[in-house]
Amino acid sequence: MNFPLRKKIFTGLTAAAVSLCVSVVGASAQVELVSSDTVNPSNDRAKLLTSVFGTCLGDGFDFKPYHGATLFKQGTELNAMQRGNLDMAPVAIPDLYNQVPESSILSAAYLYRDYDHMRKVWASGVLDDLLATIQEKARIKVLTNVYIGTRQVNLKGDKVIKTPADLAGVKLRMPGGEVWQFIGEALGANPTPVAFTEVYTALQTGAVDGQDNPFTGTKVMKFYEVTDQIVLTNHLVANNLFSIAQSTWDKLDASQQAKVQECAIKYRDAWEAIVSEQDSSLRSFFEDEGLKVYDPDREAFRSHVQQKYMDSKYADDWPKGLVEKINAVK
Repeated sequence: MNFPLRKKIFTGLTAAAVSLCVSVVGASAQVELVSSDTVNPSNDRAKLLTSVFGTCLGDGFDFKPYHGATLFKQGTELNAMQRGNLDMAPVAIPDLYNQVPESSILSAAYLYRDYDHMRKVWASGVLDDLLATIQEKARIKVLTNVYIGTRQVNLKGDKVIKTPADLAGVKLRMPGGEVWQFIGEALGANPTPVAFTEVYTALQTGAVDGQDNPFTGTKVMKFYEVTDQIVLTNHLVANNLFSIAQSTWDKLDASQQAKVQECAIKYRDAWEAIVSEQDSSLRSFFEDEGLKVYDPDREAFRSHVQQKYMDSKYADDWPKGLVEKINAVK
């Protein structure tokens, strides 16, 4: 074999080797992101997480979402992220309380006037210091907050609920956790912790008399099949903190972080468009299913609940002046 031919063969083999090496490196550079959520796979929120967030991430990421609390039970996602066992989750704000007591202000009933007020508050910058505190103490990076609907009281029976006094003795399912239980107590009910996936059976068997959820949750989980009425208390403009573990975030380079942040906002906007539409359309659905849907004395609920908070230990932890700043956002 002459020298020029050997050189050509060597050069070709070298190029192939380099190409193979680059291919392997490229494949190994793909970032795996494992996500856990409580909603079932048929939920629009679950579908959008893949079709919007996952698709937006592109080929640089291997996004693996798990739904229906099949990977981690509701309320355990935060600890899983802190242990390095989970990359992403929509963290329920009350789950932060034990580690970040200041955060309980974000889950206070009647904190926001409505959805528009909540979105303006988050865009105003008044929460920046609190979010930095959450990041430092809880070791999660909050990418955005995601509106999941305004929570209403959904009950069995035909007792008309007009004021908090009318809920006395009512076993109202609330998620587990001290802060969640306080919300139920502040509403005037007897809060009872039940896992989200077990609420239908608890209602069916009479273990609880009712539950509180946004319209979307009540419909998707078919709670309307085993209840009789929805009281439009509007007590909580519910939102989760769409978050990534700090340990995962720190491993990403600047461009990867920017992509994750961009996709989180796209996912939030897509989901909130659906929720907003359902907020306005599902009342007629529930009424067609035979449920009575009505307004209580909402101001009586608001004043009662707010006083309960101001008299509680939770208000002592809230950043000084933050309630006033939130109220001042127009």
